[in-house]
Amino acid sequence: MLRTCAIFVLCLIPHLAVADPSGRIRVIDGDTWDVGGERVRLFAIDAPEADQTCQTPEGAVWRCGQWVSQQVKARYDGRQARCTTIDTDRYGRAVARCTVGGRDVGRALVSDGLAFAYRKYAMDYDLDEKAAVVNDRGLHGSRFQSPAQFRAARRSAVQPSRQDCPIKGNVSSKGVKIYHLPGQEHYDKTRINTAKGERWFCSEAEARQAGWRRSRR
Repeated sequence: MLRTCAIFVLCLIPHLAVADPSGRIRVIDGDTWDVGGERVRLFAIDAPEADQTCQTPEGAVWRCGQWVSQQVKARYDGRQARCTTIDTDRYGRAVARCTVGGRDVGRALVSDGLAFAYRKYAMDYDLDEKAAVVNDRGLHGSRFQSPAQFRAARRSAVQPSRQDCPIKGNVSSKGVKIYHLPGQEHYDKTRINTAKGERWFCSEAEARQAGWRRSRR
């Protein structure tokens, strides 16, 4: 009986794992999607942040992060994806390998220069990135800072003090940028995490210009 129960329990273990997301895609940015309503971070790739800029060979600055998001949306938004969960990140997102039309999305994005192989976590797309570099595909035709370096630089930047710049720029779990004014309902319990791109603002005009909207309460 004990042996039978042990086998029964072991048989149930796979069902306790996080379900593999599948369904309609809503693109958040180059490497973060909602798939069937579940937030997914694409495995082993790293795309530019939405506010990241690059430089052309002539030195002109352009919004490469925004461009990547637009390209990825044009390709995949509204389509159906099947994903296999590899891990869960610290934000509670499923880290997953996804396919669309039977093709590995991570490989496609890295091959076309819209994202980079995230070698810190896996070497799956190392050769795909090297081929993109040799052929100047996508971002590799520009001068750029890696997304990881960009995030680190942003985290280390000097933040304004609360006294001088008291408006809290929060990023919701759905990626919506919302700012809270002192005295509003959620102001006191809102915490700013600069690692997520959250920040303090000195004025409402500054917050709106940066792409944040005012909290409704």
